[in-house]
Amino acid sequence: MNDTQTKTKRTTKRGTTSKVWTDEERAAMQEHAKEMKAAARRGKRAADGEADVLAKIAEMPKADRVMAERIHAIVAASAPNLSPRTWYGMPAYANEDGKVVCFFTPAEKFKERYATFGFNATANLDEGTMWPTSWALTKLTAADETAIGALVKRAAS
Repeated sequence: MNDTQTKTKRTTKRGTTSKVWTDEERAAMQEHAKEMKAAARRGKRAADGEADVLAKIAEMPKADRVMAERIHAIVAASAPNLSPRTWYGMPAYANEDGKVVCFFTPAEKFKERYATFGFNATANLDEGTMWPTSWALTKLTAADETAIGALVKRAAS
C-alpha cells in the first residue's frame, strides 16, 4: 500500500477500530459483487463481457487506456478462446470454465505508479518451481507486445 491509500476503519465487536481495506480495495470488491450478479442474470454471453470490458477501458485515464486497448487486442488475437469480462472492475479474460486466466490492472485503480498485467493460477505458465505471474507496465513496446502475446497464447493453451 502506498502513502496515498488510506485504510478504512471498522468497529469490531469489542468496540475497537481496526484498519481493514483501502477505499480502492472496498470499491473493487463492490464492483466484483455487481459483476457476479450481472453475470448470473445474463448467463455466459461473451458479447456482454466484451462490452463491459470496453466500457471499463473507456473510463480509464489516457495512459492506462492506451495500454489496456493494446492488451485487449493482443489477448483477442493470441487467445481467441478466452472470453473478455470484467473482474473486480478490471479487464480480464476467462477460459471456457469462466475462470480468469489473465487480467490488466490500471495504475490509477489502486493509485500505483505502474499498471500490471497478470495471470491467475489457471494459466498454463508453470515453469520449474518458480515463475512470474504479473508484470509491471509503464508503457508497451513492440517487444513487450510480442512477449505478452506469447505468454497469453501459452497461458490459454
